[in-house]
Amino acid sequence: MDFRDDFVEKLKNAKSIVFFTGAGISAESGIPTFRGNEGLWKKFKPEELASFDAFIRNPDLVWEWYTYRRKIVEEAKPNAGHLAIVEMEKYFEDVSVITQNIDNLHNRAGSKNVYELHGNIERNYCIDCKTYYSADELENWSGAPRCKMCEGLIRPDVVWFGEPLPHYVFSTAEAIAKNSDICFVVGTSAIVYPAAYIPHSAKENGSYLVEINVEPTEISHWVDYSLIGKSGVILPDILNQLEKIK
Repeated sequence: MDFRDDFVEKLKNAKSIVFFTGAGISAESGIPTFRGNEGLWKKFKPEELASFDAFIRNPDLVWEWYTYRRKIVEEAKPNAGHLAIVEMEKYFEDVSVITQNIDNLHNRAGSKNVYELHGNIERNYCIDCKTYYSADELENWSGAPRCKMCEGLIRPDVVWFGEPLPHYVFSTAEAIAKNSDICFVVGTSAIVYPAAYIPHSAKENGSYLVEINVEPTEISHWVDYSLIGKSGVILPDILNQLEKIK
């Protein structure tokens, strides 16, 4: 792929880059989007399963859904896009990933600095005493698991409808984006707030904003450079460009 000269120049001189990622990069690993119509779950709205009220009303049903989703995630593997991001750590002083995804694929790929705005489906915690549990610790549990410390209900460590983003993670991610030289918006339309403040903050503070998506989005008109196509193709192409110029 041939890239614009101004983008190549930015790559050559950048020291700090940020990747703001969404469902699109995970879809290339075979993970369906949150609102997909898979099997049994197509008769439920996400709000009916992904909220604290839903969890309290029917914890067994919510856990059944998350067990189903976790199985899909466990079977998925980081794709060429995830791996290219990891390789870019060789060429820049600082590379950070700010993700809206809960699938842990950036961590599994090997990225060192990952900020999970919406949590991680492989982590869980007790709603009463806040004791954390890995997915492996809950593997053989039937129904909604209970805490071994206090018998409280254990929930997935993800952000549900009506819940705020984790303050420390969001504020740290926003500060990193503001100080970046290039901010890549990958596989997301970046229109869902408050997460969408990240690319806005980056651009407002002088970062060069690059969109990578399979189709134009509502932010295509105000980014500095829009690259249309799969991230699993475009990111390795950018990596090849880096190998030539750095």
